[in-house]
Amino acid sequence: MPPTGVLDGRLDLPPGFRLIALREAGDAFAHAKTIAAQEGAGTVVHVGRFDLAEFALVLEPDEPLQTARRALYAGSVALSDALAAFAPPERPVELVWPDTVRVDGGLVCGVRLGWPQGAAETAVPDWLVFGVMIRTVAIGEGEPGLRPLSAALDDEGFDDVGAGRLVESFTRHLMVIVDAWKEAGFGVVARSYLERLTREPGVRRDIDENGDLLIRRAAKSEVELRALLPELARVAWFDPARGGPRA
Repeated sequence: MPPTGVLDGRLDLPPGFRLIALREAGDAFAHAKTIAAQEGAGTVVHVGRFDLAEFALVLEPDEPLQTARRALYAGSVALSDALAAFAPPERPVELVWPDTVRVDGGLVCGVRLGWPQGAAETAVPDWLVFGVMIRTVAIGEGEPGLRPLSAALDDEGFDDVGAGRLVESFTRHLMVIVDAWKEAGFGVVARSYLERLTREPGVRRDIDENGDLLIRRAAKSEVELRALLPELARVAWFDPARGGPRA
């Protein structure tokens, strides 16, 4: 592996993206936030780990922070599409609002969103960072049947899918969904995201302008609101002790 922070062109990324590779002990999300202002949009920070595909992307939004956070949904759509491209047909890829991805019902990865500390909600932030952690191999967690709430790509039939291929696929799918957002508005991103959520009979879901989830249930007039910002701060899928997705 190259030294920490060294530019690395070994991945086949679309035009406008460039890779910075970290050693295994690196933290892609934290490093991307540190260098975001200097390196700019399209910078992909990647950590080479055996058990995790970990990477983070620097974005430069053109709208206030309170609405720019909806980039989380575009990134989640791109990630789920990237995973689905490699998944066996019998292994469905589903999103769990707001930041978790499951494969065949098991938690396999999660996403995070970062922005400059102290940034005003009504001002355009200098940058956003979209971070991803995907459990590729389950290490020391027992047989798959003993951990039904978690999953790893190797258990789910993702044969020979390396972290690099996932990063390449993610960046390409992200370009597609961002182009759709620019052309047709955020509604196309919201629909794509909501279609990937686990279905609930009699429930209609929408995404508010500030990224909150709106839930309408059959035979009920009131709208249930689930605020995005507290959930992003909670990062429920992440286990600090493991340094990756929860088991």
